[in-house]
Amino acid sequence: MSVDTAAAVAERFKELYGAEPEGVWAAPGRVNLIGEHTDYNDGFVMPFALPHTAVAAVSRRTDGVLRLHSADIDGDAGGVVELRVDDLAPESDRNWTAYPSGVVWALRQAGHAVTGADIHLASTVPAGAGLSSSAALEVVVALALNDLYDLGLKGWQLARLCQRAENVYVGAPVGIMDQTASACCEAGHALFLDTRDLSQKQIPFDLAAEGMRLLVVDTQVKHSHSEGEYGKRRAGCEKGAALLGVGALRDVAYDELDAALDRLGDDEEVRRLVRHIVTEDQRVEQVVALLESGDTRAIGPVLTAGHASLRDDFRISCPELDLVVDTALANGALGARMTGGGFGGSAIVLAEAADVETVTKSVEEAFAAAGFTAPRVFEAVPAAGARRVR
Repeated sequence: MSVDTAAAVAERFKELYGAEPEGVWAAPGRVNLIGEHTDYNDGFVMPFALPHTAVAAVSRRTDGVLRLHSADIDGDAGGVVELRVDDLAPESDRNWTAYPSGVVWALRQAGHAVTGADIHLASTVPAGAGLSSSAALEVVVALALNDLYDLGLKGWQLARLCQRAENVYVGAPVGIMDQTASACCEAGHALFLDTRDLSQKQIPFDLAAEGMRLLVVDTQVKHSHSEGEYGKRRAGCEKGAALLGVGALRDVAYDELDAALDRLGDDEEVRRLVRHIVTEDQRVEQVVALLESGDTRAIGPVLTAGHASLRDDFRISCPELDLVVDTALANGALGARMTGGGFGGSAIVLAEAADVETVTKSVEEAFAAAGFTAPRVFEAVPAAGARRVR
């Protein structure tokens, strides 16, 4: 987040609303290193923040009016949307404005006296790429209002409110990981998060110092969490927990997995979902242990095993994601897997620095040969979480 970008967002706010904003804030998108779909099962995740951010210039209002504008809608030509905070209601809005207005609704529902705001938003987080563009949008608005209204909420509390906004107001059954990553990550670290109690541990993650890189490959296949397949997976996990008599699949120990699967009988769909969640929690703990012991290259096969589980058990991959993983591994990558909610979006590739060019070129050529839209490839470097920038 550059000073120039913050200044440009502030200047556009002034053009729209006729006065300087009270401040400018930024919140990042995220890459999840390991731990997919475990967050709504009270499990473990390990995301880190990207340099790509949603940026908000914001000022308070006292008249109950919420005015919203996005630089990313209709090429900045879209008009200002005006709402009244007293009229905000769950699932009343199916447009982009549901994310910021949902945050205002959630804050007010929690008893915080937010009396309106003028907000201008701009984002460099790729939408629909599995990099949490919606969470970044929510968190940046929540942080701005927290600061301006002096609400005194901590990062994890803002994350909870943003999750509620997306679950209830937007109607997307997402877990807590994305919002917590955006609010709480630190530069140069991955965040080991227990989604049950939101306890956190910052794990140093400096691949460049060890001669490695982590690439993000955006397949350009768009996904939407609020559509049915994500919800079906969550409902299936809840069914599995109920059948096993546990509060959440987090409570099924890895060394008790076979016995748990036997208890599920011939319900193959639920068996697959349970197997993924229990083994994925184990993979998160493996990656943490390897990073803390300094054996960073050894996380590669763990990432790859996570992709196989998401592809075969959770069944949320797609041909483009599988092609990224298979091609990268065939051309020297240490590990690769899809990241994010699935059904499109992005994959991550762990590679030696010397192999990055070969891996990137091979993936691009494979997509061209398959007739797929050219992917977007960039290096992921752990960045800072949400903060005020002006």
